[in-house]
Amino acid sequence: MKALQVSSLSSDLSGCELVDVPIPQRKDGEVLVRIHAASLNFPDLLMTRGEYQFKPEPPFIAGMELAGEVIEADADSGFSVGQRVTGGAKTGGMAEYASVPVRNLRPAPDALTYAQAAALGAAYTTAYTALVELGDLKAGQSVLVHGASGGVSLAAIDLAKHMGAVVIAATGSPSKMERITALYNPDHTIESNGRFREQINDLTHGKLCDLVLDTVGGDVFDESTRCVTFGGKLLVVGFAGGRIAEIATNIPLIKGFSVVGVRAGEYARQFPERGKRIAAAVSALAEEGAINPAIDRTIPLSQWRDAFTAMDRRELVGKVILTPGS
Repeated sequence: MKALQVSSLSSDLSGCELVDVPIPQRKDGEVLVRIHAASLNFPDLLMTRGEYQFKPEPPFIAGMELAGEVIEADADSGFSVGQRVTGGAKTGGMAEYASVPVRNLRPAPDALTYAQAAALGAAYTTAYTALVELGDLKAGQSVLVHGASGGVSLAAIDLAKHMGAVVIAATGSPSKMERITALYNPDHTIESNGRFREQINDLTHGKLCDLVLDTVGGDVFDESTRCVTFGGKLLVVGFAGGRIAEIATNIPLIKGFSVVGVRAGEYARQFPERGKRIAAAVSALAEEGAINPAIDRTIPLSQWRDAFTAMDRRELVGKVILTPGS
């Protein structure tokens, strides 16, 4: 089968190559899946450089997230041959086949295409874990979402709008605002370069934000500490801006807000029943048509470099999907 292999770590993708490797042999407790779509996530890019917290030893097949159909499964797995599934693992998704642990798979919502199903899991599970599970989001609350063109942030905007929140979408790329608005119609959009606290103050009539979801870090995090209302939460999802911010503990103490780390995958591993509940809730929302994953473009696996480069250059508004076998 064809697979995108990371043979060595590098800063310029020179350690990545499309290779022919054997179809994986399914083990007990795993499901062999023919992959129809693989979703590119920012951690996939970081893993090619050895910059993600999970550091697989090369060579490994890239790709955390996939959607496809079952080829082989144990009789007691809960899955049947031909069934549409979505899920994945930390690696292995950018290939024509993958053998995936049963616990990492779930039925793909019938309402979604394979591409949409591949774009659903990581982004919406993270958004749901952050906003609902840890943030306790309520209708009418104000939510500031940074890095608004990214997959997780767009999912958060979509989910928060569905739940009746007042959503402020923030991006460092003003040229993307029109596309973000066309997708999910946030209540407000702002540019997150420089100081934006006064803008937030004006938009919320002095109340500031109940929840701030930060995928960027650095200067954006620093300024966001001034945008959280008393009793609110600053949800830390990532550091796409490059700099991992630091905070003096007197700031959340005086301002009365919480800084909450969000690792949706680890949260589900630590609390399996909660993880199953979150995944089921996301799937139900997708089946109802209440949420709609944003796909920027679909690219054949053979053109994988275009996908990674587009992500590295911050060109995307939504997810980029790779299609194995083409």
